[in-house]
Amino acid sequence: MKKIKLNISKAASFLSQGAVQAYEPKVKAAQQALEQGTCPGNDFLGWLHLPSSITTAFLQEIQDCANTLREKCDTIVVAGIGGSYLGARAVIEALSNSFSWLVQDPKNPTIVFAGNNIGEDYLYELSQYLKGKKFGVINISKSGTTTETALAFRLLKKQCEDQRGKEEAKDVIVAITDATKGAARAAATKEGYKTFVIPDNVGGRFSVLTPVGLLPIACAGFDIQALVKGATDMEKETGVDVPFNENIAAQYAAVRNGLYNELGKKIEIMVNYQPKLHFFSEWWKQLYGESEGKDNKGIYPSSCDFTTDLHSMGQWIQEGERTIFETVISVEESNHTLLFPSDEENLDGLNFLAGKRVDDVNKMAELGTQLAHVDGGVPNILVTVPQLNEYYLGQLIYFFEIACGISGNVLEVNPFNQPGVEAYKKNMFALLEKPGYEAESKAIKERLQSEQ
Repeated sequence: MKKIKLNISKAASFLSQGAVQAYEPKVKAAQQALEQGTCPGNDFLGWLHLPSSITTAFLQEIQDCANTLREKCDTIVVAGIGGSYLGARAVIEALSNSFSWLVQDPKNPTIVFAGNNIGEDYLYELSQYLKGKKFGVINISKSGTTTETALAFRLLKKQCEDQRGKEEAKDVIVAITDATKGAARAAATKEGYKTFVIPDNVGGRFSVLTPVGLLPIACAGFDIQALVKGATDMEKETGVDVPFNENIAAQYAAVRNGLYNELGKKIEIMVNYQPKLHFFSEWWKQLYGESEGKDNKGIYPSSCDFTTDLHSMGQWIQEGERTIFETVISVEESNHTLLFPSDEENLDGLNFLAGKRVDDVNKMAELGTQLAHVDGGVPNILVTVPQLNEYYLGQLIYFFEIACGISGNVLEVNPFNQPGVEAYKKNMFALLEKPGYEAESKAIKERLQSEQ
């Protein structure tokens, strides 16, 4: 079986000779701290050996639940925000037919997402879409009180019960939540929903290989055993005892920290040449942004979909401020073959491409862009994926997770907390006059009056 590959040569060449290798002691120490549980945030290391700890029986329990939902539902709404939905969506979008949302697939339910925003129009339009649908809900929330998700779930629960009846709705609503506490756990127990546990020691952005990601992915009809197998194999390939020059996660962590510290490259752009990987980039942005953006430091994660964004962001990337580097995900083999046709009149002048695969054209655009950007002063890291399938996506997920843990430790931040996320929530609750926030509400009103 093939594996994903890393090529850092077109990034390391921007650094002083031996700079990447010089990070070996720091990277090794950072990974040892993860392995020994001595790093900041060590109570959230449950993801580290999660792939290899998943049993066949556990995967079967998830698959059985997915089969029930697939049998009883034509549409499944996944309610969650941040890590509670991005990992699942990344995999589902990467593997799905690009136009599956246009036509109901008789073999697979339509998977839609809610609870990741407070857009009134979005939620109203979702409720209209679900009218007449045999829909179910996967509610993902450790606490059950996250505003965006709780608001959406209350609406979805009511509509599901109104359309299917309370007893039938009970069989198509699943809660993925805390083992013993929280509003979502209490509601699930009261209503008799099927439940799965979000492990206490796994943070949301590292949770795609828990039921948080596995159940929606299985509901969409994809092979969660292959996904976990890919992650398990990558866990071995990037283990703490693997030599630095063979450990692609260690090398990735080293080169990006070298670019940041030595050259002031403060922005990393995740680039893909497959539209199916758009939400993988969104998952990656949360993983690295929430893990490293602390203590007034950290590389800012951004993303672009090429070649589309070459016609909007390409100019800035080529000739703008030189504070960026790119990490490119390159898919070696597409899943379908489409040949470019010949045209007798050749008005567009493209007959020189006749008979070539469209993917060959895409690959040359990829290579040409890489050469241009490197010449323009943009370091390029290349991650090559043999094919878009469950196994290689499992590899890719674990590769970025372990590299993130290592990189955060090298940066000397806690990669597993997110204290800054709470700031907006406190202000929002104060403005909404939530009970218990009376003092904050008074203070923020006085502040707003003084600023008028």
